[in-house]
Amino acid sequence: MSRERGAAAVEIALVLPLILALLLAVAEVAVVARTQLELINGAREGARAAAVSPEPADAVEAVQEVLGELASEARISVTRPHVVGENAVIAIRLRHRLAPFFFGGTAVELRASAAMRVER
Repeated sequence: MSRERGAAAVEIALVLPLILALLLAVAEVAVVARTQLELINGAREGARAAAVSPEPADAVEAVQEVLGELASEARISVTRPHVVGENAVIAIRLRHRLAPFFFGGTAVELRASAAMRVER
């Protein structure tokens, strides 16, 4: 009976790190997905601002407001023609660092863009 207890302890010792690694990977995927959704929402708000305002700074400000603390790391580009009916395009790029203690600090580049027609 004691040999079986020892075998169970060894099995738990072998399986537990794998389970913890899997849980961390799932959590990291959730964080990346949330960040991607924030970028998409920021691009959409920026495109909306660019469609009604001729100043690119207004669109950048709208994106920064949505992104919050991520805005300092994001690269935002605004393309807005002065012709009504043409598309104003906002593109956002962000390098997201994965959990450094598990993935060795690997970074993933996330991108989002949105376009809306210029109204004025």
